[in-house]
Amino acid sequence: MPDKFISLLERYSAPLTAVISFIIYLFTIAPGVIQIDSGELAAVQSTLGIAHPTGYPLFTITGYLFLLLPLPFTKIFSANLLAAIWCSAGIGFFVKTVQMLLTNILTELAAEKKSKNKKQKIVETAAPVSSIVILISSITAGFILALNKTYWMQSNSVEVYSLQAFLFSLILFASIKIYYSKEDKLNDWIYAALFFALGFSNHMTTFLIIPFIAILFFNKEKFNLRSLKKIGTGLLVFIPVLILFYSYLPLRASANPAINWGSPVNWENIFRHVSGRQYQVWLFVSADSAKRQLIYFLENLPAEFSYLSLLFAAVGSFQLFKLSKKMFWTLLVTFVFAAGYSINYDIVDIDSYFLLPYMIVSIFAALGIYKIADYLHLKSANLVQLFSVPIIFVITPIVVTSGKVDQSGQFTFEDYTKSLINSTEKNSIIFSYQWDYFVSSSYYFQHVENFRKDVTVIDKELLRRSWYYNQIKTNHSEVIEKLEPDINNFLNALKPFERDEKFDPDLLEKYYRTIMTKLISENYPQRNYYIGFELVQNEMQRGEFSLPEGLQLIPHLFLYKVVSGNDYAEAPLPNFTIRFPKERGKYANFIYTVVGNMLAERAAYELRFNKIDRAKIYLEKIKKDLPEYQIPAQLAQIVN
Repeated sequence: MPDKFISLLERYSAPLTAVISFIIYLFTIAPGVIQIDSGELAAVQSTLGIAHPTGYPLFTITGYLFLLLPLPFTKIFSANLLAAIWCSAGIGFFVKTVQMLLTNILTELAAEKKSKNKKQKIVETAAPVSSIVILISSITAGFILALNKTYWMQSNSVEVYSLQAFLFSLILFASIKIYYSKEDKLNDWIYAALFFALGFSNHMTTFLIIPFIAILFFNKEKFNLRSLKKIGTGLLVFIPVLILFYSYLPLRASANPAINWGSPVNWENIFRHVSGRQYQVWLFVSADSAKRQLIYFLENLPAEFSYLSLLFAAVGSFQLFKLSKKMFWTLLVTFVFAAGYSINYDIVDIDSYFLLPYMIVSIFAALGIYKIADYLHLKSANLVQLFSVPIIFVITPIVVTSGKVDQSGQFTFEDYTKSLINSTEKNSIIFSYQWDYFVSSSYYFQHVENFRKDVTVIDKELLRRSWYYNQIKTNHSEVIEKLEPDINNFLNALKPFERDEKFDPDLLEKYYRTIMTKLISENYPQRNYYIGFELVQNEMQRGEFSLPEGLQLIPHLFLYKVVSGNDYAEAPLPNFTIRFPKERGKYANFIYTVVGNMLAERAAYELRFNKIDRAKIYLEKIKKDLPEYQIPAQLAQIVN
C-alpha cells in the first residue's frame, strides 16, 4: 500500500470513523420522545428551562443553540440528532486518542530497545507493519466503543450522557496529548482544565475521570513547586468557566421559565440543585446494593461488547502491562474507581454511569487488536486483511446489538401521552407519577408543541418538593390558588427536612396528604379530575391518599375519573392508536399492561350498567391492539 494512502488514512481515520458511526446511528435514532427524561430534557433545551438536578447548563445551552438552526425537523428529532452528533464526535476524538496512545507507547518501547542495541533490527522488520496496525487497531477500537450497547443508546435520543461521552473523549485526548508532549510549558494543562470544567458544567460524573488526569499529571510533572503552579493556573481557568456556566441556573430561574426544576434562585436552592441532594439517598445505600450492581455490571459485559471484543480487551490489558506499566495502572485505577463508584448508585437505569469504564475496555481492546494483528503479520499491502478487522467489528454488533438499541420505530410514548391527555375534557387536571412513561413526555408536548396546554398535569411525587409549587403557579396558578394556606403549612414543615435539620415526619405527611386531597376538593367539579392507574393501585390501596367525602373513582380510558354519585358516567370510546415496537422493553411493556388493565376495567364498568355493546367495544380493542394481554375470564366470554 502506498505511503501516501497510509498518510491520508492516518490524517482522516478519526473523522472517517466518526462519520461512519453517525450514519449507523441515523438508522436507529428515535423519531420523537422516548422513555424516562427524554421529554423533559428536550423541553428544557427548547425553552431554556432548568433541568432536573444537577441542572446540566452546558447541555441546556448548547442544545438550545442547536435547536435554533432552521432544520426541517421537529424539535424533539433535532434534539435526538444532536445526541447522535455528540456521540459521533466523541468517537472521532477517541480514535485519535487511541492512535496517539499506541504510537507513543511503541515509540517509548523502541527507545528502550535502542538503549539495549536492539532497536535497529526491530525497526527494519516491523516499522511498516506497526504503523498500519496502529491505524487498524485505533479504528477498530473506535467501532467497538461506538457500537457498545450503552454508548450506542446515548446516540438515539436526547440525553445528557451523549454530551458527556463526547467530553470524556475530549478529556482523555487532551490529557494523553499533554502527557506525551515533549514541550514543558507552564500553561500546557490549561486545555485539560478547560475541558474538565466543561465536563463538570454538563454532568458531575466528570469526577470519575479525576484519577486518570491526576495520575498522568503527577507522573509527568512530579510533585514540586512548578507542578503546583500548573495546578493553580489550571484552576484559574477551571473555576471561572464553571461559575460562568452554572450562573445560567439562577439567572434563568429568576425569570420563572415553564420548567424550573429546583428553582435555583438563591444559594440554598442552587447548592441543593447542583449537588443533586434529592438523589443522594440512592448513593452508597448498602453493601448488598453495591454487590447487586456489580453483578449486573459484570454479567452485562457480554451484552455490551461481543465476546471477541472482551477477549481482545483481556489480551490488550496484559499487553499494556508489558509495554507500559504506568499507563496500564493509570487506566486500571480509573476503571476500578469509575466502576466502583457507579455500582454504589442504587438506581435502575445505571448503565450510563458505566460509560467511562466501557471506554477503558475499548482502549484495552485496541492493544489486544494490535498485539494479535502484529502477531499474525498483518500486511499493509493486502487490502482485504487491512480492512477485514474493523469491518468485522462493525457488522457483528449491527447484527447482534442493533435490535436491542434501535429506537427508529419508537412512537409508543408520544402516542400514549397524546392519547391519554386527549381522553380528558378541556381544563382537566391529571394527577399521576408516571414520570418515565407520560409525565416527562407531557413536558415536551405541552411546552414545546403547545399540545393541550389547557390540561394541568401534576406529578404526585414532585409535590413533595418546595420548588414544584412555584412551577405550578407559573403554569397553572388557578389550580392551587385556593390551597395557599395548606401549601404554606406544608412548606414550613418541609423547610427543615430540605435543610437536613430536625423535622416532624408525621406533620409533614399530614400536610402532604391534605394537599393531595384538597387539590380535588378545591377544583372539582369546576374542573374534571383524573388520577393515574399507579396511584390508585398503590397509594390509595394502602390508605396513603383518599378522595374527599362523597366522591368516587370510575375507570375512564387511560385514567380514573373523579365523580360524584353512583350514576353511570360515559367515557370516550377507545378510538386511539398506540404504536408498540416489536421489542417492547420494560417501559413500553408497562404502558401495554396499563392500557390493557384500564380497558378491561372500563369494560367491566360498562357491564355493571348492562351496557354489553359498549363493553364489547373496549374488549375488542384489547384483542385487536393488545393481543398478548390476558383478558380476565369473566370478560373474555363476552367476545369469544
